[in-house]
Amino acid sequence: MTMETPRCCKFWLPRKNRFCANAPLNDSLFCGNHNPKSENQRIPCPLDPSHSILEENLEAHIKRCPLLKQTQSLELQPFYKKGINGGIDEEENQNVATLDKSVSESSDITTSEMKRNAVYKMTISEFSELIRKIEAVYKSICSDFRDSFKIPEACGIWMNKEVDRKIPFQEKHVTQQVSILGNLEEFGVLKNASKDVICDQPGEQLDCNVLSADVNWISAVVEFGAGRGYLTQMLADCYGIKKVLLVERKSYKLKADRSLRQKESLILQRLRIDIEDLDLNAVDSLKGVPYLAIGKHLCGPATDLTLRCCLPEQSIQHKAVHSSGICNLRGLAIATCCHHLCQWKQYINKSYFSDLGIRKDDFHAITWFTSWAVDADHGSGLSDIVDQGLCLHSIEKKACGEDVSGVEEIVKNMVAIERAVLGLKCKAIIDMGRLMWVKERRGFAAELVNYVPSDISPENHLLVAKNLYHL
Repeated sequence: MTMETPRCCKFWLPRKNRFCANAPLNDSLFCGNHNPKSENQRIPCPLDPSHSILEENLEAHIKRCPLLKQTQSLELQPFYKKGINGGIDEEENQNVATLDKSVSESSDITTSEMKRNAVYKMTISEFSELIRKIEAVYKSICSDFRDSFKIPEACGIWMNKEVDRKIPFQEKHVTQQVSILGNLEEFGVLKNASKDVICDQPGEQLDCNVLSADVNWISAVVEFGAGRGYLTQMLADCYGIKKVLLVERKSYKLKADRSLRQKESLILQRLRIDIEDLDLNAVDSLKGVPYLAIGKHLCGPATDLTLRCCLPEQSIQHKAVHSSGICNLRGLAIATCCHHLCQWKQYINKSYFSDLGIRKDDFHAITWFTSWAVDADHGSGLSDIVDQGLCLHSIEKKACGEDVSGVEEIVKNMVAIERAVLGLKCKAIIDMGRLMWVKERRGFAAELVNYVPSDISPENHLLVAKNLYHL
């Protein structure tokens, strides 16, 4: 007697290199998710737009959506404060009390398409003036970034691949992580005392390189936008951090949690929450604990949300400061990323742009320009061309040409090197505002560096800071 092979959906999944494993509908070759007849009837789930549902099933789905239980559970946590780190838009704040909440929230995000359309609607003179303003600001306050590519001795076990073979090892990412920690060490936030430790046996080299909390004066690390958490994995391996808090709103496979939990003396906690809604001072495990905040490639406004989360200030939305006025932050390292996603409401230092004569619309144009920073070959001495400013002079010349019909034509006629130079300068201007904001916090020293060469990653800005009161 032979077993009948179960029927499967005939929708091909290219990423998995196989057909969908779900059972097809009775009258179709496809399952309910891939049935072509129902595509026009599907809508994004209002709770989690990453998946879609049949419009006719909307009411029933909302009651059982997997995200619903997670959201309800999160709202009960003491550290959940909706929008506490989100910032405000002063131009709209006067009427916020009279606006419907859903309408207010839906108007918060300015998409890349909206930014692009706004740029194309500029007059040629407005566009030319914005280019001149970008050039002037960059020359006056952004041209002194230093290169700081570091490979600290403490991270030798990673650079030499002396780690568990089950841990994913990608040289490009490891190099960036090593330099982040190396810059923290150079800045005086981390201390490598491995030279002072005497090993009893040769096989104990890894343990001897691990530092105690007393040596490092930092007993915990909070990684924002942690993803799989391998930056924290390296920090725990090389500098002996004993308490780990990973903040990430998404769920990931192949996380570092598995290997981190194997460290007997390490305490690990993962919070699945948006940084915008996190009151870090209300996390029980961090109360009174000196900590280091890190983040590798915090996309767009996530950098601004993280700065507010670690260095809380008066929140107009909640009419109160965070739950504790005591700052336990000892040091900070944030590698910024995806500046084209930045939003005016969430940006940490609006007064910086206002003082430069840059309005909200100009800010959105600047953020849109940053997406061009990867348009050229970053291994061809691009940084030298950026400092010369020759490409922006060329753009202004085109803007003044009599045969140009509009801004859209100017943009489309720009060569890759011109676009990349403009994008890099705009990224530097945005990050400089963040640096200035941190420096204005009492007792904090900060610096902005290029922590890896641009051919390793064009997203190579690192903001490092330390609390001078606790050195």
